[in-house]
Amino acid sequence: MKVNIETTADGSQTLFVPSLDEHYHSVKGALTESMHIFIKMGLNESKALQPRILEIGFGTGLNALLTLCEANKGRKVRYTSLERYPLPREIIGQMSYPQMTPTDTTKEYQSIHDAKWNDWVSISQFFELRKIETDFTTTAIKEKYDVIYFDAFAPEKQPEMWTQEIFNKMYGCLENEGILVTYCAKGIVRRMLQGAGFTVERLAGPPGGKREILRARKCQ
Repeated sequence: MKVNIETTADGSQTLFVPSLDEHYHSVKGALTESMHIFIKMGLNESKALQPRILEIGFGTGLNALLTLCEANKGRKVRYTSLERYPLPREIIGQMSYPQMTPTDTTKEYQSIHDAKWNDWVSISQFFELRKIETDFTTTAIKEKYDVIYFDAFAPEKQPEMWTQEIFNKMYGCLENEGILVTYCAKGIVRRMLQGAGFTVERLAGPPGGKREILRARKCQ
């Protein structure tokens, strides 16, 4: 899959996929978007003492890196990320995310991408990572998670990832009081989340970016 590197409005980078006419992150600020949606509205809202996170769409590893930075403040995280199309290392080596985190995380970012696929790897004292090369639509998920980062390509670009069956499956993956966060706030997505059993909130999007995002909670 061919990709091009582009700089977004906050100075961080994203990838553009010409064949899909789609970006990996918001062009209005890749790092700003990920920090707001997945860290502030997702991880930081979880009551779990040692959150288990499931990310659907590993991509550039930006969400994993930001989660590692948050975990290193003293809250241990076990992070599972699913990716159907792993990126080539030559692309990853050109991303500037480590230089934009509060402290330089070049070593950690390299470790995230060097980590062996399909095995647990300790990246830091507080962050364990397991990357799995798979298609979520056909993968049986046996474990339970406290937070889901749902970061698939947009519904019109990857419709098979935005179905009632997929949202039902994610509901089943979560512990009670678990949280799912996604950048997509479309009405049809909200209704499918509700149909799966979630309690859904519309929240303000990241500064300068999307107007709204969604956070869904499993409350039994």
